[in-house]
Amino acid sequence: MIPVETRTRGALVGINPVARLAAALLIALPLVVTIDWVSGLAALVLEIPLVVASGIGWRAFWVRTAPIWIAAPLTAVSIALYGAQGGETHFHWWLMNVSDGSLELAAATFLRILAIAIPGVVLFSGVDPTDLADGLAQRAKLPARFVLGALGGMRLVGLLVSDWRELETARRARGVADRGRIRRLVGMAFSLVVLAIRRGSHLATAMESRAFGAAGERTWARESTWGAREWILMAAGLAISAAALAITTATGYLNIIVGQ
Repeated sequence: MIPVETRTRGALVGINPVARLAAALLIALPLVVTIDWVSGLAALVLEIPLVVASGIGWRAFWVRTAPIWIAAPLTAVSIALYGAQGGETHFHWWLMNVSDGSLELAAATFLRILAIAIPGVVLFSGVDPTDLADGLAQRAKLPARFVLGALGGMRLVGLLVSDWRELETARRARGVADRGRIRRLVGMAFSLVVLAIRRGSHLATAMESRAFGAAGERTWARESTWGAREWILMAAGLAISAAALAITTATGYLNIIVGQ
């Protein structure tokens, strides 16, 4: 397998991760409370400059968004077959009923999944977890105890893969991994959970001993900077949402689902 390039160069490189998170939320919020294909398509087209500005390569883009391109059509197909009916019926068999209404709803769902998920993948491409934790604690004012605990847990996730390989190698060395695949997987999963709990307990003890849970205002090794670029990115996210809503309202396709 050829490794995917993880380094990106673009206008969004170096922007505070909190601003990226806020921009993604600003784009997604109007799309969550409405359901029509016009606003979804408009938002998706308006997001193209954001994808280009991220600096992510096209190969890396398609690889990282592959699950989205798989999930969106599958969801649209299920909506088309079993969604709300309306207009002319094109196909009917047992519980499946394809009509104009279900096809329009399927198109709206497909475009919305892409318009919501793609910015999240693009904006968080190359974000360092430590920078995100610094921003959440210093700029978003989230509790430092919670943020640092979550950061420590994220840093240990990668160890689960190496632990699984070591367990598998050890079991093979003892000759207990040649038969009973399901039983072997259950046993290894239980052992992995035990190792994760022990490592988590040791990490919590180490963090407490270094006063990570102490009361009072914390100091930070690295300052989470915030400037004009962060405000511009958030304004761009807000502009995409406002433009999408304006277009769908002008064309008469606006359909708000809140309260329905």
